[in-house]
Amino acid sequence: MLFPDYRPRRLRQSVAFRRMIRETTLSTDDLILPLFAIDGKGVKNPIPSMSGHYQLSIDHLLKIAKKAHDLRIPAIMIFGIPKKKDSLATSAYAEDGIVQKAAKAVKDNVSDLAVITDVCLCQYTDHGHCGVLKGNIVDNDASLDLLAQTALSHVKAGADMVAPSDMMDGRVAEIRDLLDDNGFSDIPIMSYAAKYCSAYYGPFREAAESAPKFGDRKTYQMDPANALEAIREATMDVEEGADIIMVKPALPYLDIICRIRDEIDLPIAAYNVSGEYAMIKAADKMGWVDGQKVMMETLTAIKRAGAKMILTYFAIEAAMEIIEAG
Repeated sequence: MLFPDYRPRRLRQSVAFRRMIRETTLSTDDLILPLFAIDGKGVKNPIPSMSGHYQLSIDHLLKIAKKAHDLRIPAIMIFGIPKKKDSLATSAYAEDGIVQKAAKAVKDNVSDLAVITDVCLCQYTDHGHCGVLKGNIVDNDASLDLLAQTALSHVKAGADMVAPSDMMDGRVAEIRDLLDDNGFSDIPIMSYAAKYCSAYYGPFREAAESAPKFGDRKTYQMDPANALEAIREATMDVEEGADIIMVKPALPYLDIICRIRDEIDLPIAAYNVSGEYAMIKAADKMGWVDGQKVMMETLTAIKRAGAKMILTYFAIEAAMEIIEAG
């Protein structure tokens, strides 16, 4: 098709035409809202690098959960900030842990809202790494049982889905086996399968108080230069029993989302992470970009790349924009 026989502008000349041929449409059904739970009552600690987001005590978290539900957002993801940290991350799998209490409260009060819980140890260890240590090395196999126990404790508290983000080899199979053995074979696993060792996580680590006390996470999170490795990681997690495959971060890894979408026939999730959110908010505050338009363009791009679900701190704002647009 060549000009002048074909004129692409013919179908761009009106709002109606553009709507009719639009290939990717963002819906509230695509959105998952991450929330940070902390002990106490009446607590709403601002997160300086994430404008509009807070560490929330359960009473405040419930208000946001209800708002999300009212905006037709189908799910939230709960992260916990514990009262105490130790070398074995005991608060992660405690019956009265913060995530466990928050999950139960949400299901008791907003039962139709799906509760997904992040399964990791970094917020709960006194060293900030995602598994237990052997010397200064994260011990992969010794961490697996603790991760599985954490997932089980979340499900017993009411979580509808668990999402292991630790990047330990074999953790999906360990979690799947323990859930099945305890009568929870119907609980799905959203695996952070392609989680890169990214500089975009900075604001999250402030929010979750989870920065490592020494070293970095390069020995278990993926090298940003690698793509084929992401396919291997995703394939391994599928074989171990994952139900949803996640790519994190989203915007710098649209190619990975697309490649995994082509290779894997499970639903794909993408995490529009804290650094992506913070950059747009900062540029908007400075007047350099139109934050609302950049937000919607970014989320549309993530969906266009192949993500069926988008975890995003923009979920509330995006849902309001989608509903207003009709």
